[in-house]
Amino acid sequence: MMAVLRSVLHLLWMLLTVVPVALVLLSAAALGVRGHGLYRLAVFWLRLAVQGAKSIMGIRYQIVGMEHLPAQDQACVLLVKHQSTYETFLMPVIMPKDLAYVFKRELLYVPFFGWAIGLLDMVHIDRSQKAQSFQKVVQQGKALLEKGIWVIMFPEGTRIPRGQVGKYKSGGARLAIETGVSVVPIAVNSATCWPRRAWLKRPGTVTVSIGPAIASQGRQPDELMRQVQDWIEGEMRRIDPMAYADSTSA
Repeated sequence: MMAVLRSVLHLLWMLLTVVPVALVLLSAAALGVRGHGLYRLAVFWLRLAVQGAKSIMGIRYQIVGMEHLPAQDQACVLLVKHQSTYETFLMPVIMPKDLAYVFKRELLYVPFFGWAIGLLDMVHIDRSQKAQSFQKVVQQGKALLEKGIWVIMFPEGTRIPRGQVGKYKSGGARLAIETGVSVVPIAVNSATCWPRRAWLKRPGTVTVSIGPAIASQGRQPDELMRQVQDWIEGEMRRIDPMAYADSTSA
């Protein structure tokens, strides 16, 4: 019963806070604020969501491997395990650089939230047009990386249930190779507390494990992505062994 109450309260907290922050973003954009200024306003709301998850639902996080991140003057592509909405909120909060998500354009039509992210330096794609979408990712991704913004992608493309492995797509590896930057694999066991497509959450600690950066020069996309997958899925079995107790393959 307490889990239900806490989950409802957190949902209300997000709804009540996203509207005024989105309106501030829209107003700031109308006044000519761009780039980093708008991003920091958006991260303010994400901090509220993450802090609300901690205070209301008892969901905390711990970070392992921050030392593996490249220096702040070096560009990179972050490739993250995707189990829930939680890591979408959390990554901009914990990373030392501005991030640009690659996301489906349908999210732009979500009231307030979608309108707000549409103002930010992000890459929104039409997944029904794969060839054109990847060219857009390369063009916009390269421009963002040159501005000092790190690009973040979920290589499985969607949220994956706890203990399962999705199909790792090579788009993030291809972007890194095209632009000559490194990739950073990141494992996250968020589904232990915030399951995929579930509004009922449980208290606990989410582990974010950051792996060593992997150089992309001279690599093939599938080979590079396979190395990323091997690291992430191996690390998932370390940070969430109960979810993989019956698993016999990666």
